[in-house]
Amino acid sequence: MMTTTRKATIAGTGMYAPERVITNQYFNDLYKKDIGTFLAENRNIKERRWMTEDQRTSDLILPAAEQAMKTAGITAKDLDLIIVSTDTPDYLSPSTASVVAYRLGAVNAGTYDINTACAGFVVGCDIASKYIFADSKYKNVLVVGAYAMSKYLNFDDYKIASLFADGAGAVILQPSKDDTGFIDSQMYTDGQYHDYMGIYAGGTAQPVTHQVVENKGHLLAFPKRIPPETNGIHWPRLTNILLDRIQKKPSDIKHFFITQFNVQSIYETLDKLELPRDRAHYVMDRFGYTGSASIGMAVADAANQKKMKKGDLVFMLGSGGGMSMAALALEWGYDT
Repeated sequence: MMTTTRKATIAGTGMYAPERVITNQYFNDLYKKDIGTFLAENRNIKERRWMTEDQRTSDLILPAAEQAMKTAGITAKDLDLIIVSTDTPDYLSPSTASVVAYRLGAVNAGTYDINTACAGFVVGCDIASKYIFADSKYKNVLVVGAYAMSKYLNFDDYKIASLFADGAGAVILQPSKDDTGFIDSQMYTDGQYHDYMGIYAGGTAQPVTHQVVENKGHLLAFPKRIPPETNGIHWPRLTNILLDRIQKKPSDIKHFFITQFNVQSIYETLDKLELPRDRAHYVMDRFGYTGSASIGMAVADAANQKKMKKGDLVFMLGSGGGMSMAALALEWGYDT
């Protein structure tokens, strides 16, 4: 049965980071130079978590999903749909979401993965909210952003190896019982940057061969440099597009959850919006750059700190390789 009268809201949050802590000193020792000072002062990264050799992406997702379900007061059998956003899946095929459904015991859920790189968690929330808005049979949707990039690091490049980390962030979306919930969204992609940052081997464009592996072509690479001002231009622009549509002012936004790649871009965004920098929630200081998981982890971390109040206007701003971006506005549905 179809309906167009329901709003979706976040009813539960969860996160997980592996137990292995890698401090900045690890890289100082590895590369015999002071890398940690730059990371702490310019990236707000002091430590990060890496998975063990025998862990996979679905291992990160399970505890985050279980925490989100517990917060929402549901079990895996209540799930109608599981959306996993990741560019580090368990397998190229089938989907990691199907693995998660099996391991959770989500016997009633449909599943699929999405990949808009580090913008994916925001895109996943947007998709899930539209399922709930449009179709009344969807009552509990699990959205997860997961990142296992330590498996793909090229340690020949300390600037890459020292940034990236592993983790998962999860939310449960349900129909709202009132007028709070998801309001509007805006996506944007500048595809000219599709070959600037990514894992380029493993698909049909570049199958994995012995030569590719020998040349480390199967690992994360930055073949070209994305202009550093890109996020600082488009995050405020997308924010203002949404604000105009929902007839709100920047000062009405109580919380920002933004891709945790470069703290300076977050500062630049808030400065341009003439907002205090503490309107954004930060987790990169403890967890490094967790890509498609970072916004979900930040949301869960803020909820754990009881930062959000019912009715607070929340903006999510995601950005990732491609170059893909997504912005989302919602009114928070409960006191954390």
